[in-house]
Amino acid sequence: MQFFKILTGTLTLLWSLPLVAVPVDVDSDLDYCDAQVHKSLAQLGSDKDYTMMPRNISPDDSMWHCRKASPDEWCAGFWPGVLWYEYESTRDAAIKKEAERYTASLEFLSQRPAFDHDLGFLMFCSYGNAYRLTGDENYRRIILATADTLATLYNPKVGTILSWPRYIEMLGGHNTIMDNMINLEMLFWASKNGGSHRLYDIAVKHAETTMKHHFRPDGTCYHVAVYDQKSGKFIKGMTHQGYSDSSTWARGQAWAIYGYTTVYRETHNKKFLNFAKKVTEAYLCRLPDDYIPYWDFDDPAIPDTSRDASAAAVVASALLELQQYVDADTAARYREAATRMLASLASDKYRSGNRRPSFLDHSTGHRPAGSEIDYSIIYADYYYIEALLRLKKYNEHKNVLATL
Repeated sequence: MQFFKILTGTLTLLWSLPLVAVPVDVDSDLDYCDAQVHKSLAQLGSDKDYTMMPRNISPDDSMWHCRKASPDEWCAGFWPGVLWYEYESTRDAAIKKEAERYTASLEFLSQRPAFDHDLGFLMFCSYGNAYRLTGDENYRRIILATADTLATLYNPKVGTILSWPRYIEMLGGHNTIMDNMINLEMLFWASKNGGSHRLYDIAVKHAETTMKHHFRPDGTCYHVAVYDQKSGKFIKGMTHQGYSDSSTWARGQAWAIYGYTTVYRETHNKKFLNFAKKVTEAYLCRLPDDYIPYWDFDDPAIPDTSRDASAAAVVASALLELQQYVDADTAARYREAATRMLASLASDKYRSGNRRPSFLDHSTGHRPAGSEIDYSIIYADYYYIEALLRLKKYNEHKNVLATL
């Protein structure tokens, strides 16, 4: 969600496959997203309930299943975010109006106690993009209030933000899930835009504690880390949405790559850059030929199991930022990997196309619970259009430099 700054790093990636240029027609892909957004808006009707957010479409359906914006609907911020990215791409005033209306329906979340950690997903994907593109002071105020609310879930004994208060007993203590790394961006942003410096400190400590306890020696992550609430002692690593406690859930690893890239951007601390590269390596070296992961890298049913296009979209977007912070050879490899992912996602195999108004098919939500298996899911679309815009900005910057 940040404007890019071209930086030079000095570190190298262990991953060393030959470079093969993969063309991505960014403008054409953004035109496709534009067409799908308009299909979605038409499907949602002229008398929309702006509190009902598109969430998913099943493989045998062509209509968005919408859910009410609420504290426990963690995906409610992605559709407003898609609209803001669509507005950034097209500068269509009608799209901006729709983005404003859907975003406004989430304001109540800044005015109530935290239900769980998902406030970052809910409010920064929506209000964060809204403020970035408009500079509206009301959006800034709402983000600051929400960041303060998120910070109430921080346990200083543990050093992380509690993810699921409702699952403390079930999971055996203070639980922190890898997804929580994405919510740190809102804390960093708030600390720079009128909020307390304590928000920055919380985000850094959360990243450090997660780095210490949430990962195996090879750089793969647990989905959940559980700590004693009173002593802060690490109890166990486990899964909730992955195949097993010892497996690597693809979207969890994607959150790690994206999250530590963000933490490095905000801190400029090389330990976070080194770690971002390590967790990236653990992901890239296990991808299938088309660069779209199976939902869990260790599912014994591979190849006869579901993919997760959403994880690919998250990682493609993350790599297009991470490539700015590393040496030239590593940056080229990251771009090549990202463009491979985007090229696959743009293929008929993964595009929703005329079948449904979403951008992408073949995401997996919560397979162990039998939920959203091989679906179109709104957060896949969000990170896909974000990745395309990041690639477009990179290409434009590169072309400018070439003329100097």
